[in-house]
Amino acid sequence: MIGFICITFYSLMFSAHLSVPVISRNSTQCSSSSSSSSSYCSLLCSVVNVSHVTLSWYKGNSLLSSISVSDLSISLSLPLEVEYQDKNSYSCVINNPISSQTQHLDITQLCHTCAGVFGESVSVMEGDSVTLNTNVTEIHEDDDVLWKFGAEKSLIAEISREDQIFSTFNVPDGRFRDRLKLDHQTGSLTITNITTEHDGLYELQISGDKLSSKAFSVSVYACLPTPNIRRDFSQNLSSSSSSSSSQQNCSLVCSVVDVDHVTLSWYKGNSLLSSISVSDLSISLSLPLEVEYQDKNTYSCVINNPISHQTTHLDISQLCPGMSAVMLMIIY
Repeated sequence: MIGFICITFYSLMFSAHLSVPVISRNSTQCSSSSSSSSSYCSLLCSVVNVSHVTLSWYKGNSLLSSISVSDLSISLSLPLEVEYQDKNSYSCVINNPISSQTQHLDITQLCHTCAGVFGESVSVMEGDSVTLNTNVTEIHEDDDVLWKFGAEKSLIAEISREDQIFSTFNVPDGRFRDRLKLDHQTGSLTITNITTEHDGLYELQISGDKLSSKAFSVSVYACLPTPNIRRDFSQNLSSSSSSSSSQQNCSLVCSVVDVDHVTLSWYKGNSLLSSISVSDLSISLSLPLEVEYQDKNTYSCVINNPISHQTTHLDISQLCPGMSAVMLMIIY
């Protein structure tokens, strides 16, 4: 008589108690030499001595960015940039498979302007025109209006109705040549065919019976390129002989070149799968994705900045034709 012994194995996972994330202001941000600092508030969410967790930033219920750690007990930090006048709700969340802790962002408390220097935020696409409004209906006869630009406060426009002066000026590097227009009645200033060179701080001064001033923080965003989705054959080559997953999954990469202040993301339908962001530097971004060969879901790669986006949809049947065709391409 033959007997059988049934052995059941249990895998137990113990997760340490999660601490509440800490959101802090990047104190090095308040610098007059950085044009981006005039329109953005730089924040950092951090936790210490954690393992097997994911730290994430959310805008409402939408995931913005995340970072994960597995075995090591380390400290994690995740940056975020928001505009000073942003009215959206943000939260930083730490979670493991069985619990989570959330810290909500109070923008009004952490993102006060640096010494009151920064004013109204204006965002515009490169090549468009933007008007900086004085919010007055008419300049008085004895009023003088001055427009200044940058940390050096270079004079770029002037109005004196009493002396019949309505002038625009170019800065030494010539960036405003033939681009400035003054409204002689209101004193508002229009910048035409704007470029990223015109990103920065603009100051308005109106003097007469009383002195008033106003600041504009102008952020100029370059036109976004269309993301490029390609097959990553290096993943198949490196894992085809050792991993069974390569027999089922197709490795892809979405990439863009020479971008700044953007987020690159993969979506499955309307659900965010992964994302990567860059702020000041003009660099190239790449974001990987693995899908099954027979996957019937819709995927898209999206690049976006605060005012525009570009989307490329994935054609799985074209880029991931099936394992037999893949092996032939690898062999040859």
